[in-house]
Amino acid sequence: MSPRQITVLGECVADAFAEPATAPNELALRVLPGGGPANTAVALARLGTPARFLARLSGDAFGRLFRGHLEASGVDLSYAVAAAEPSTLAVAELDGTGQAAFSFHAERTADWQWTPGELAGVDLSGTACVHTGSLALVRAPGGPVVEEFLAAAAPQATISIDPNVRPLLVRPEAYRARLARWCGLADILRLSEDDLELLLPGTPPERACDTWHAAGVRLVVITLGAGGALASLDGERMRVPAVATRVVDTVGAGDSFTAGLLHHLGVRELLGGRLAGLRLEEVAEACRFGARVAALTCSVAGPNPPWRNQLARSTAAGHA
Repeated sequence: MSPRQITVLGECVADAFAEPATAPNELALRVLPGGGPANTAVALARLGTPARFLARLSGDAFGRLFRGHLEASGVDLSYAVAAAEPSTLAVAELDGTGQAAFSFHAERTADWQWTPGELAGVDLSGTACVHTGSLALVRAPGGPVVEEFLAAAAPQATISIDPNVRPLLVRPEAYRARLARWCGLADILRLSEDDLELLLPGTPPERACDTWHAAGVRLVVITLGAGGALASLDGERMRVPAVATRVVDTVGAGDSFTAGLLHHLGVRELLGGRLAGLRLEEVAEACRFGARVAALTCSVAGPNPPWRNQLARSTAAGHA
């Protein structure tokens, strides 16, 4: 069964990783296309879901890299905006466990400059789900424009949001101030345990889920790294274990999990509305699938989610 299209809106960021230089007093950077929403769109397309990416792509060297990467993965860029502003750059430093810490070069870059006219003509008639989040949803001046687009899309499509809190660029207070409104717009809220600690410091995951359910969102999924994931559907909860893998780095793992979750729900025709009739066991199955996709992403360098045939081979070999 072929899933319906998922539309992803947000940023595409150049992720730069330090590598050994050939001469003293030099720093070599290996640049990979990244950014949470872009990673999610790529992962969806590689899994076999028709994925359309609403992005503002610069014409600079990074922007050309983004376009090539997205198109090679099968992402539909028919509504992408050719932006005059430069691309956003994130420099990643990895610790001994593969966890990445980022520094950003993001002032007045293309990703945050959405105008109402750029989104007014987007046709959502074939879209089952609109997914967004991260910095494009919270940074000025485009964040309010993205919120308005979600509100207009909600009668036609399931709305999925990943806050993906980046405190180096936007203070957590700004996310907290908007989160209740996002929960009122969203049907699905997927976030990490790091996001949880920044949004509701010291709050147990179960209590946080209840807070967000009360604000309006039906399905909350909190990924807990090696601890797996907690899924909460209208307050009914289940924990799903992580998939063991050899971790190279964790860049893009959460985005891949989200793509796996949405792909699995979409294939089963569970997207397209307010998740009516969705059962917790169906959510758990989608989370288990998302965990397999995330594990394969962690097993390679950078935000490089698996293709559907790679996932099938890994499953057949008993590795996921």
